[in-house]
Amino acid sequence: MTLKGQTQTIPPRSGTAFTLSAGETLTVIDPEGGQVADLLAISAADTREMISSGRTLDYAETLYLSTGNLLYSNRSNVMLEIVEDKVGRHDFLLTPCSEATFRLCYDNEPPHPGCHGNLHAALSPYGIAEDAIPVAFNCFMNVPVDGETGRLKVLPPLSRAGDFIRFHARMDLIIGLTACSAPASNGGSFKPIQYRIGQDEFAR
Repeated sequence: MTLKGQTQTIPPRSGTAFTLSAGETLTVIDPEGGQVADLLAISAADTREMISSGRTLDYAETLYLSTGNLLYSNRSNVMLEIVEDKVGRHDFLLTPCSEATFRLCYDNEPPHPGCHGNLHAALSPYGIAEDAIPVAFNCFMNVPVDGETGRLKVLPPLSRAGDFIRFHARMDLIIGLTACSAPASNGGSFKPIQYRIGQDEFAR
């Protein structure tokens, strides 16, 4: 159970799920620095409505989302608003790492369920099927894109110890959240992620 107002810790290379009510804030914290957190938002009223990278990037007209940007669902409804951001660089292009990621991209890494597997395990009690998991909003993930060639790189996060990103919930949500498992995304090491749910002083 997530205790509202208290800081919760997600151990390295694991994930969790919880509900977030409209009018609450979710603060995702990188306590040690250099660690990615994959975030999924799903409508509590209809779990077929989920966060959408394509809709969000289309409407925002930028790849680099930060304070003031809205995160939309696949039905073009606002799910979350970024109301405070201490890092300013996150990714909404790359899919959650998975067992296939380790098999195809990491020759020397043992198999691991990755964020995809961790999200599925955490969200299964809410009836979310594995194939339904979309592209997550990757908090703190640093994926620069070359403007000429379109090539992208996965570099270590820019987040420092204690940095955070804060969201305002615009609807009742189910949230999936991980401490990412991919070596490249996290600068080669794995650390915890923290989060906290609070009342929303940013309510519109």
